[in-house]
Amino acid sequence: MPRLRNLVATVAMVCATGAQALQMDPQNPTCPAEPSWSTNRTMELTPVERGGQKILLAEGRVDQGLPGRLQEALEENPDVTEIWFSSPGGDALSGNDAGRLLRSSFPGIITRIPEGWTCFSACNFVFMGGQLRIIEPGGTFMVHMFTHSGNRAVRESLASGGDEARETIGAIEQSSAQLATEDNDFLIRMGVSRRLLTQVMYETAAVGDGEVRRCLSQDEAYEYNVANVRE
Repeated sequence: MPRLRNLVATVAMVCATGAQALQMDPQNPTCPAEPSWSTNRTMELTPVERGGQKILLAEGRVDQGLPGRLQEALEENPDVTEIWFSSPGGDALSGNDAGRLLRSSFPGIITRIPEGWTCFSACNFVFMGGQLRIIEPGGTFMVHMFTHSGNRAVRESLASGGDEARETIGAIEQSSAQLATEDNDFLIRMGVSRRLLTQVMYETAAVGDGEVRRCLSQDEAYEYNVANVRE
């Protein structure tokens, strides 16, 4: 009987641990409450051996210098077969540039979001640069609509009214239109469905001081051709 009680207690603890690991964000119910991504202030690119293959770990924030560092890392390690992503996003245009670099200069590279890792925002576009793309079950492809509305300086400028507000609105509209055009062109070139923009990214907008996020299910990832390899 003591052994049975111990077994029951162990099973309950495992279940509780699993429930905690799968806890979802009440404000963004498709996404984990605590996304697992690297907190590196700039994306670190680290070649490692995994299962007899050389992998490039891409961990941290997408910054303006990423495209150049990514090219250098892959040229110095021509035997890299995959890039694994863990990132909270970052500079949107640099993400697009890095993704285009992968497709044009390193088309054989596989991009992967491993189980327990998260690729968010600008990281999405670096990931989609891979010709072959894998999102493992338990890996998270998390998106949001690019927006300036969460920026405090922008909100204060808009609240002030007058010429300053008009200039800010004009700058926002111009920047947003440019990025929307970049994103649309990027998805077409990468073979990803434009419905990812119209049905997911541009339907997921920041609200007030918060942020609405959306995480693709496995079926959605293949429906939009974000992932195109099943293992």
